[in-house]
Amino acid sequence: MEKPILYALSTCSHCKSTKKLLSECNVEYDYIEVDDLEGEERKAILKDIKAINPRCSFPTIKINETVIVGYKEKQIKEALGINDES
Repeated sequence: MEKPILYALSTCSHCKSTKKLLSECNVEYDYIEVDDLEGEERKAILKDIKAINPRCSFPTIKINETVIVGYKEKQIKEALGINDES
């Protein structure tokens, strides 16, 4: 499995919740806080996000080929192959 990538904003509560969820699930992931970027780097990342989420809203999480927009715990866990039912 590729490392999931989280596109986030540093001030977004849903983004923070998503980071917390991934950490609690012991998932190694990469994240980019888009509002901390500037210039060409920011333009390039926004272009990447728009390719998978045309609305360019946050958080946007890419888990393998699955793209999840927003904090959707159940969908995130399903995409990670985590089964909560015990």
